[in-house]
Amino acid sequence: MDLEELIRRIPPLDEAAMAAARARQNRLTKPPGSLGRLEELAVQLAGITGQALPRIQHKVIAVMAGDHGVVAEGVSAYPQAVTAQMVANFLRGGAAINVLARHVDARVVVADLGVATELPDQDPLARALVRVKVAPGTGNIAQGPAMSREQAVQALLAGAQVVEQELARGLDILATGDMGIGNTTPSAAIAAAFTGRPPQEIVGRGTGLDEAGLAHKAEVVRRALAVNRPSAEDGLDVLAKVGGFEIGGIAGAMLAAAGHRRPVMVDGFISTAAAMVAVALAPQVRPYLIAAHHSVEQGHGIMLEWLRLQPLLKLEMRLGEGTGAALGISLAEAACKLMAEMATFDEAGVSERA
Repeated sequence: MDLEELIRRIPPLDEAAMAAARARQNRLTKPPGSLGRLEELAVQLAGITGQALPRIQHKVIAVMAGDHGVVAEGVSAYPQAVTAQMVANFLRGGAAINVLARHVDARVVVADLGVATELPDQDPLARALVRVKVAPGTGNIAQGPAMSREQAVQALLAGAQVVEQELARGLDILATGDMGIGNTTPSAAIAAAFTGRPPQEIVGRGTGLDEAGLAHKAEVVRRALAVNRPSAEDGLDVLAKVGGFEIGGIAGAMLAAAGHRRPVMVDGFISTAAAMVAVALAPQVRPYLIAAHHSVEQGHGIMLEWLRLQPLLKLEMRLGEGTGAALGISLAEAACKLMAEMATFDEAGVSERA
């Protein structure tokens, strides 16, 4: 499978399924529209899946991991070694995303797209790791491109490969997650490249920078854009010049899920940057995307506005890993169950409004 095929096979939403879902919503024992966003979400899921009564049973949270050369600029409060340490934590089941995945009965799949260090093969934990590494970390975007154009394509296809493998095990909804120390910096650069907004309006505190660190990070993003000059008209160019391997992997996973009529629950800042890349490459992927939450990261609202996505939750979260997306899965499942399991006025013998 090549990138062109990955993009070409994304179909439009199923209008007939959406019409049937809307008709059923209007017959359920409630005032029309009284379940608000849950009704809209159920109709969207019907259009995505092509089923008037969609079901969400197999839930997958794909956590893509990669390192970033830009950490050399001092843009993170944590050392780069934490990326590999957290990958091991995910595989042990001890991270926040593991807890929330168990809460919503989802399985976590961890993929190494570009972690700078290796988990030893003999480590029992490492056997569960999906190894699709493009390279051991990106280049320093403050000094040059993150990766070659060929590596950008490789990252996208690697992310798609993860989804293809999980489909065989059962996948009704994909939630996106990330791990990569320093990855809010390339994500901010991606957002600034696409939106044209100045870095200081996009850059946030990431893992907890102070005011001086925040100003320095914005300057690093400004330099990255000036050095690389990514073209907002070319999603692959933006990914290659200022992106990350795990960001490309997430974008590719989104394209693959949409190609199989699976909804994508988008997590926070990093996953939203990946969604911007995916939409730039394939605008038809947009209706397959569901924004799980509004991150407390400063530029996230600007990114969601560019994508024309309305978040389901606002919990002041900024952890990443797919934590917000895991919570979003529970709302998607609830929306489907409400539409399928509520009685209609006729079934319940309830009088309709006069």
